[in-house]
Amino acid sequence: MATPHIESKKEDIAKTVLMPGDPLRAKMIAETFLDNARCVNTVRNILAYTGTYKGKEVTVFASGMGNPSMGIYSYELMNEYGVEEIIRVGSCGAFLKDLGLYEVVIVDNSISVSNYLWELTKEADRLLPGNPELNLKLEEAAKRLNSKVNHGNVYCTDVFYNDVDIDSLVNDYGCVATEMETFALFSNARKLGKKASAILTVSDNLITKEETTSEERQNSFNKMIEIALESIL
Repeated sequence: MATPHIESKKEDIAKTVLMPGDPLRAKMIAETFLDNARCVNTVRNILAYTGTYKGKEVTVFASGMGNPSMGIYSYELMNEYGVEEIIRVGSCGAFLKDLGLYEVVIVDNSISVSNYLWELTKEADRLLPGNPELNLKLEEAAKRLNSKVNHGNVYCTDVFYNDVDIDSLVNDYGCVATEMETFALFSNARKLGKKASAILTVSDNLITKEETTSEERQNSFNKMIEIALESIL
C-alpha cells in the first residue's frame, strides 16, 4: 500500500512511531539506537526507518516542520497504516530564563491559535492534552535513566518569525516553551482515537538568547531520544 506521501508497505510501519521533525535526525536515531534498521520511506526526502530497540519494533518517521506537515504524516500513519501511538521527539524554544539549553520537557498540553483542529473536526478547542498514559511512561522512563525532565504546556505556533506575548503565555497559560507541531499531532490523535504525546529538548532560549546550532539539534539531543525509546518497552 502507499499514500500520496508515504511509499511504505503496511508491514513496514510499527504500531509505535517516534516522530522527529528533521529527516536527518530520524536517520541519526535509526543508525545510533535501533537494531536492524531499514529505510522504509524516502518520498520528498521525509526519511523513515523501522527497526528494533531492545527487541521492541519501532518506526522513526520524520514529520517535517509545522502543523500542516505533521498533520499529513501523522494522519496517514494513524489512519492508513494502523499506527496506535506517536511520540513527537523535537526541539523547542524556552520561555523561561532558567530553562536551559538541552533540558527536556514532557508536554502536558499544546496551546495554539491554529485552525487545524477546527478544519479537521469543527471543534474550537485551543488546548489539547498529550496522552496521559504515554506521558506517565515517559516520566517513568526518565526516572529509570536518572534523567531530569520538566513538565509544562507549550505554545504551538504556525509562524516561526513572530512576536508573541511571552509573559501572557507563561503567566496565563502555563507555557514553558514554543514549538510548531504538537497541535496537529494531538488533533489527529483525538479525531482518530489514537495516542500521542511529545517530549522536547530546548534548542534555544527566547529570554537569554542562547541557542544551539543546526548540527547540534540534529545530533545532540540523545537524552530525549533515550527517554522516548525506553518508554515504549
